[in-house]
Amino acid sequence: MIKPIILSAVGCLFLVQAKAQSLYMPRDIQKAYQKETRSVDGRPGKKYWQNTGKYNISITAIPQSRSLKGTEQITYINNSPDTLKRLNMKLIVNIHKPGVARMGDAGADYLTPGIQFDKFAVNGEAKKVPSTSTNQWVPLTKPLMPHDSVKLDIDWHFEISKESGREGMIDSTTCYLAYFYPRVSVYDDYNGWDRLPFLDAQEFYNDFNDYKLSVTAPKNYVVWATGTLQNANEVLQPEYAKRLQASFTSDSTVHVASAAELAAHKVTAQKDLNTWVWTANDISDVAVGVSDHYVWDAASVVVDDATHRRASMQAAFLDSSEDFHHAVQAGRNSLDWLSHNWPGVPYPFPKMTSFQGFADMEYPMMVNDSHTDDIRFSQFVQDHEIAHTYFPFYMGINESRYAFMDEGWATTFELLIGTSEVGKEKAENLYKMFRVNGWIHDVATAEDLPVITPSSELRGGYGNNSYGKPSLSYFALKDMLGDELFKKALHGYMDRWHGKHPIPWDYFNSINSVTGKNYNWFFNNWFFTNYYIDLSIKNVTKATGGYVVAIKNVGGFVVPFDVKVTYADGATETLHQTPAVWEKDQKAITVNIKTTKAVKSVTLDGGIFMDATDADNTWTK
Repeated sequence: MIKPIILSAVGCLFLVQAKAQSLYMPRDIQKAYQKETRSVDGRPGKKYWQNTGKYNISITAIPQSRSLKGTEQITYINNSPDTLKRLNMKLIVNIHKPGVARMGDAGADYLTPGIQFDKFAVNGEAKKVPSTSTNQWVPLTKPLMPHDSVKLDIDWHFEISKESGREGMIDSTTCYLAYFYPRVSVYDDYNGWDRLPFLDAQEFYNDFNDYKLSVTAPKNYVVWATGTLQNANEVLQPEYAKRLQASFTSDSTVHVASAAELAAHKVTAQKDLNTWVWTANDISDVAVGVSDHYVWDAASVVVDDATHRRASMQAAFLDSSEDFHHAVQAGRNSLDWLSHNWPGVPYPFPKMTSFQGFADMEYPMMVNDSHTDDIRFSQFVQDHEIAHTYFPFYMGINESRYAFMDEGWATTFELLIGTSEVGKEKAENLYKMFRVNGWIHDVATAEDLPVITPSSELRGGYGNNSYGKPSLSYFALKDMLGDELFKKALHGYMDRWHGKHPIPWDYFNSINSVTGKNYNWFFNNWFFTNYYIDLSIKNVTKATGGYVVAIKNVGGFVVPFDVKVTYADGATETLHQTPAVWEKDQKAITVNIKTTKAVKSVTLDGGIFMDATDADNTWTK
């Protein structure tokens, strides 16, 4: 006989989906539902857990000599039900070591010896820990039991890379420090230790930790970092500490420090070394920028109407970079708009800093953006990076494995905020050319891999699978649900997983749960197939009460589109079709045109849902 069905979480999932299409679920993900760490209604399960840490980091950064020395104390807390016999450390800076696996070539200016440990102690016991790659096992003499903690004391140093992009030297006396400290990698409920190597292409997956960060730099160097500066009056001259304080309540840009004032050595305290102290709690990472000549602007904006809470918007940049002179006000607009429109969740942090670098990359409370001569495009990039505040930082997305869960949303928000800034036509044209055109007209196997494909397994299709395709799926869902229900579903998902680690099935299940309808047919179509966008008009026939347009879905994706009708008398009509029209048959549908007039032509227009073959989208009598 067949073994009786146990009404476990997975069993319930199958029952709930009995009348709808089930979604593929890997076996490790199935186990998470069986263990009840995740729930079929899209919520964290009753046995959900995640580990955390407390980091006390002190570094000394001397940009002109490209040296960084650090010491840290980590208290790592095992909230899991598992006994951990070893820890996995993330040593991201080792991407610069010769011989380490990476996706691209590495020039001489990229390579360094990587992280060197001067001390590594576990609960006071000295350990000899090698530093050979971006992942490093650390055996524990005494296993870390469930709900217990372990203390690590680490001293390390490394040479700051001359050229890296995301981190390293920006110029001879300016550096951006990201991933600069050894950290305990994520141990989660579905995959255990995150051991994916950092290949300098995929992004990151971190626990939510509490940080105290102390950065020592020479006098006349200003330090910007994630968190709240605790000792402005100690490291800044009184006038500049006063300006910074004034910026926290100012809508107008306050010039905290000008290029001339920095050159005259008026800004920082005149000790040989100044130690800048920052704190940030329940956050996934910290980053640092250091320079002796970057201009410092700041202002603030109300991000929460209920509490009147303001967030500081700061910028650090070369005085010659015209676009960055607009960064503070552009950033104020981003924080304001994202807080009040899409996603419509108040910006959760006290500050955001835009630092001029090379990466166009997001970090908690900081973005490292490159200079361009196009002020509008610079704003576009900054909007995208600031939008990442919500995905992956408000929610702890596993970017290394499921990049579409954050990049797809940032790409969606960039179009929405861009529409408010430059208008629908310009914003959509940029979106189509920048996010869609290359994929839809690039015939290559990698481009059509399913979006659910782990990011770590992608090469050629990484960009389209992480940015454009998932963004289009979010817009298609928005079109189908309508703005009100879509926002309700999005907020439901975000509320459930704020400060936690969602996976794709949590998103799918949350949307189904909040809307009260099973959309697995839609999610399966967009995330689990190798479809693309290609509609065609098969024929248009006269029928009782008007005409019938037969439409074939050649590419397979269930997209919204307009049926644009031109009548013989010159009049026009547009009939909008949401993705819901494809629910019963995803390959072919008919659209009725109710009219007594003669139809001259019919055209299918997908807007941002660009069609792979435009030639068969128009019928003419």
